[in-house]
Amino acid sequence: MLLYWLTVIIGLLDFKTLDLSTHPADAHLGNSDLHHGHHAHLGVDWLNNALAFFNLGRVPLMVFVGFVSLPLWVGSILLNHYTHNSSFALGLLFLVPLLLASLFVAKVLTTPFVRLFATLEQDAAAGAKPLGKVCTVLLPTSADQLGQATLRAEGAALVLNVRAASNAELRKGDTALVIDYDAQRRCYLIEPFDAAC
Repeated sequence: MLLYWLTVIIGLLDFKTLDLSTHPADAHLGNSDLHHGHHAHLGVDWLNNALAFFNLGRVPLMVFVGFVSLPLWVGSILLNHYTHNSSFALGLLFLVPLLLASLFVAKVLTTPFVRLFATLEQDAAAGAKPLGKVCTVLLPTSADQLGQATLRAEGAALVLNVRAASNAELRKGDTALVIDYDAQRRCYLIEPFDAAC
């Protein structure tokens, strides 16, 4: 973590370099999962809800990991010190409750940042004005499955979280038109470009 943040401070990396999409579990759904349809979506729904509960996806991944690792590190030092533990096996047993406690501490510590990052995303999206522009699908998407698409706006390449506005299934490399923004699910709605024409 220290090495990562040093590279961010120096400017070698952006703090969102290792970021996940808004719903991280959906990013792992590939073309093969399209055949499972609704079942694949239900399979990751619980994971998405759990990640959203802990603010993961609402704040950048490495910011969240930083807030988890610090209490985990401090807690492990204190717990092993006060229990006079020198056993590796007992240390591994301590890891599970410490990790769970650190996740809840990270949720509390990252909650003030949720609104800040949401505002930054909205400002960036408003400045780019992706509505009405043509994009290229990066990750497959449908009405039920979150995907990603890229477009060029004002000389910069933007990566957007997207869903299909209709029952169409868009695959990687497909061209689509950005037609709306879903504020509740924090993603753009797209239609196949040929159908929109």
